[in-house]
Amino acid sequence: MRDRFRDLEGPLAVRKKDVVLMATVSSFENLSHPTRSELRQFAELFMPLFQASSDEAKRQAVAALSQCENMPAAVALFIGNQPIEIAAPFLAASKAIADDTLITIARMQGATHVKAIVSRDSLSPKVIDALVALRQSQPRSAAASAPIMESPAVPLSPAPTETNEADALEEQRVANEEALRERILGLAGHLGRADEDRLGLRTLTDIQEALLVRFARSREATHFATALADALSASRWLAERIMLDLSGQQLATTLTSLGMGFLDAVFVLERLYPHLAEQQHNVTRGWMVLDALDPEECHERVEAWRRADRYTYKPETAGTPAPAATPDYRFIRQAPPQRDMRVMRVMGRRSR
Repeated sequence: MRDRFRDLEGPLAVRKKDVVLMATVSSFENLSHPTRSELRQFAELFMPLFQASSDEAKRQAVAALSQCENMPAAVALFIGNQPIEIAAPFLAASKAIADDTLITIARMQGATHVKAIVSRDSLSPKVIDALVALRQSQPRSAAASAPIMESPAVPLSPAPTETNEADALEEQRVANEEALRERILGLAGHLGRADEDRLGLRTLTDIQEALLVRFARSREATHFATALADALSASRWLAERIMLDLSGQQLATTLTSLGMGFLDAVFVLERLYPHLAEQQHNVTRGWMVLDALDPEECHERVEAWRRADRYTYKPETAGTPAPAATPDYRFIRQAPPQRDMRVMRVMGRRSR
């Protein structure tokens, strides 16, 4: 019986560590803004537990941590250097990995880790250049070994054949490098501009953003529409039409196009449209509306609204001269009869 319990002691211990690992990861996930002390404590607890846990628990822990926005640099490097079947979701999706950490992992690991890094939604120019440089340095060893494997198949003139094959392999290497560069640059171009890059786009000034937040806080819709029209350089009619969309979708599109901060935009939507403050999946409906928008599409849509507004909107001062001229004209027409009546009265008195 004792031997039987000893045989079960190992699996039970591993399961216990799996539970402790997942509990540690769950508690770290609940920290929205962990302090330096909490990050250090998590790093000290996580690595030993991770190494002692089963592969299934490791995959679950890495998948959960790939959604965290804050991560100790040591833990990110530790997870990124794990086997690719464990580290792949973390390398492809985590926003907590610094560029230097990604470059280090790419240099330390093989092509499978590099492929996972290339599949990320966002790649900085620094990482792209490092990956291209790394790709340029790798094929040289393959190019050197390939002629040795193929040279025995050529019975005559070995020296010229080896030279031709070396040139062909060199050309193939250069072509592969260019293809990889084009692929990475194309992937980076597909991602669009960075959120903080507002060059050439209509952007809220600090004062305009502060006014919009203030009027939304006090729910002064009239003043908010005036400030929004000023920010858009458009008519008040367009601002009011945007605000009349009770779903908040048009205002969310406009605020995203103007570059308002995400949290400020969520606050504005929740104040002007109270139903967007309802909680869904641990976030508000306003948060979900803004998170689903694409900045490039928002900018194109708002610019189309502004162009249509310029074509259709007529200033209120356009019709003012006509009413002003009408009273003057009536006064001029009525003045002569009044003067004639006075003359007739004076003449009547003299005749008496």
